[in-house]
Amino acid sequence: MYFCVVQHRLLQHINSPKELRLLNQQDLPQLAQELRKFIINIVATKEGHLGASLGVVELTIALHYVFNTPEDLLLWDVGHQAYGHKILTERQKNFHTNRQLGGISGFPKREESVYDAFGTGHSSTSISAALGMAIASKLKGEDKHHIAVIGDASIASGMAFEGLNHAGVTNANLLVILNDNAIGIDPSVGALKQYLTNVKKGTQKQDNIFEALNFDYSGPIDGHDIDTIISELQRLKTVKGPKLLHIITTKGKGLKQAEADQVKYHAPGKFDAKTGDLAVKSNTKQPPKYQDVFGHTLVELAKKNKNIVGITPAMPTGSSLKCMMDEIPDRAFDVGIAEQHAVTLAAGMATQGLIPFCNIYSTFLQRAYDQIIHDVAIQKLPVIFCLDRAGLVGADGATHHGIFDISYLRSIPNLIIFAPRNEVELRNIMYTAQLGLTHPITIRYPRGRGVTLNWKQPFLTIEIGKGKQLKQGQKLAVLSIGTIAKNVTEAIEDMAVSHYDMRFVKPLDEALLHDIFKTHDTIITVEDHAITGGFGSAILEFAAKHAYTNTVKPLGIPDEFVEHGTVNELHAIVGLDIASLKQTFIDLKRRT
Repeated sequence: MYFCVVQHRLLQHINSPKELRLLNQQDLPQLAQELRKFIINIVATKEGHLGASLGVVELTIALHYVFNTPEDLLLWDVGHQAYGHKILTERQKNFHTNRQLGGISGFPKREESVYDAFGTGHSSTSISAALGMAIASKLKGEDKHHIAVIGDASIASGMAFEGLNHAGVTNANLLVILNDNAIGIDPSVGALKQYLTNVKKGTQKQDNIFEALNFDYSGPIDGHDIDTIISELQRLKTVKGPKLLHIITTKGKGLKQAEADQVKYHAPGKFDAKTGDLAVKSNTKQPPKYQDVFGHTLVELAKKNKNIVGITPAMPTGSSLKCMMDEIPDRAFDVGIAEQHAVTLAAGMATQGLIPFCNIYSTFLQRAYDQIIHDVAIQKLPVIFCLDRAGLVGADGATHHGIFDISYLRSIPNLIIFAPRNEVELRNIMYTAQLGLTHPITIRYPRGRGVTLNWKQPFLTIEIGKGKQLKQGQKLAVLSIGTIAKNVTEAIEDMAVSHYDMRFVKPLDEALLHDIFKTHDTIITVEDHAITGGFGSAILEFAAKHAYTNTVKPLGIPDEFVEHGTVNELHAIVGLDIASLKQTFIDLKRRT
């Protein structure tokens, strides 16, 4: 560790920025040391996003010291970096509940605190939101400051540029702070990253890009020199119009291992707070993570099919596309935080005979909806969308649950929607898709480990639009989609209930459905997805279209945003855990 063992003699008395501003400036480095240790100690045992928050400790203190928050509005882009902010804004005593069921959120959240000016779980939104607030303040005649803290990986996103472009032709009282640490979750990529690197080295020969956009640019300055930050923030308070302060920080600052391995320590899980060593993992052989099945399978397929390419918007490690980037780097592309670009890039590749596997988290694909419709589906381009983190994802909460993709994709013509029951099915649909589909396909699979140790089996072709019977029963039939089939299987183990893995939400296996409706009185659908507009809705539409009068009961996630907790806890809350499903099936079976 880089810090010595200290008592929280200052931090324990800081409950809000009001107490912070009573400190002498010379005491702030000591407070930074204590705040860093506090974050490390909590995250070591409770888990969470570590590196980003450690990197902005000095900035966090300086911002609340100089500006009159919450009257002055402070926005943290993405929110991974907001732990110090939360601790200094009346949440120190319950910070240990961070990301726990019923505890505080891991991201800024307006409902949680007046100091959280805007909810930020997806990237690159802070500049647009802060500009909107600044314009509102001007229209209302209010004199306040509006600060957006955005990372170098996020500012490369199209939405951030849109915000900069608009702000530059206004006289809004907006301060954008560029937290430049050369990494998002994985290392930053792209020409803007190289530009910022040149600026830091003093070798940039072109005009300053931010000054060209009419921002008053200052920096780069040391983001860990609290006196320098405070001095510059105080100066910028007197500068009118849009301003951008460029600061240089180290992600994971203060924990040696987090500085050395910034990718792993972005969200490291449990670790030793004193040594920084990660928790020792069990040697017991476990099923693989779905992301790893995707990554290894893609490499296996790409080695045999030279037309396969891989694309990810800034998630090579999280999606395991890094496997292909390491082994076949000229055919694997990290495009940065740019989901819209990723989708249309894939479309362009598909027009030329390439087979793009575009891997985007379900929650992030929402950002590219127009591109899916206009650039892919209308043109019937066979892009293979791999939707990682589909379903409830756990502690990241409402902004990250992938529970809307079936609803927002199901209405799009020409689009195939598939959800594998297990790892073998994921491999087989990837194999099938690259054989030559004439339409785009989305493959949705969850975060975390699967269920199959012997997952690397010979490839088999999956017939598009065909479901599969898993168990024969009487009167009551359960139709599941995706990996939630495991919970269903265990719930009906001792029950005379039929179980079907429908596999495809679109096209539905209508022949199988006709058989099910003719031989069962009650149909239950189960999905790790929102009920509204989801798989169950598709089955209800089928029943209405064909005038079936069977009882159809959809089970899934209710019409509300689900907060954070473990996946098991959240499944229990929405009734998708094994015990809840079993009781539901028992109750319905009694009525049939």
